[in-house]
Amino acid sequence: MNGEGTRTRVKICGLTHPEDVAGAVRAGADAVGVITEVPVDTPREVDPELAADLLADVPPFIAATLVTMTDDPEDAIDLVERIGPDAIQIHGRPDPAACEAIRAAGADLLLSVGTDHLEGIGRYEGRVDALIVDSTDEEGAGGTGETHDWERTRAATAGLEAPVVLAGGLTPHNVTDAVRTVEPFAVDVASGVESEPGRKDPAAVEAFVERATGAEGAPGEGQR
Repeated sequence: MNGEGTRTRVKICGLTHPEDVAGAVRAGADAVGVITEVPVDTPREVDPELAADLLADVPPFIAATLVTMTDDPEDAIDLVERIGPDAIQIHGRPDPAACEAIRAAGADLLLSVGTDHLEGIGRYEGRVDALIVDSTDEEGAGGTGETHDWERTRAATAGLEAPVVLAGGLTPHNVTDAVRTVEPFAVDVASGVESEPGRKDPAAVEAFVERATGAEGAPGEGQR
């Protein structure tokens, strides 16, 4: 969880075009996410070659994050070796030993967990670099555009040492309230800052970053 007075970090996810990557960087995002090799239909997925090109353009000190869904750690390791991200984000409930193997490939590991599976996530302590709590669909995928019970998420993650990243239905209009309720290390947004599926709205990205990182001040800003 966030320490008192600590700036909340922001990840802009589901980027599909160089212009959107550049826009997220200009807006002050701490991390950008590119999605590849997922078994669900999403307008935010790109092929591994484009993923590599998009992440190669991310400047230093901004985490270039590869987002994928796989039950096989070897597949994740292969993607890390081929694309070379700073971090890889996987979804589901992998064996903790698999997490350690993926981390050994040289990228930070972010594990995305659905809100229906928060029990027992403490077993990933020390085996992942951050835990993302997301709203998921029946296939276990995020990007639903739906929020979840932030109070429950706060209670379920309060004792964790691993950084907690809040995702699921966040927008420029609700991110301030979300940050104040959960006090996460970071927030993660995809569809909530789009002008159309798969394309980011620069103004929405800028507003999201501004309101997420300034959530400790300016009471009520997230409701405007």
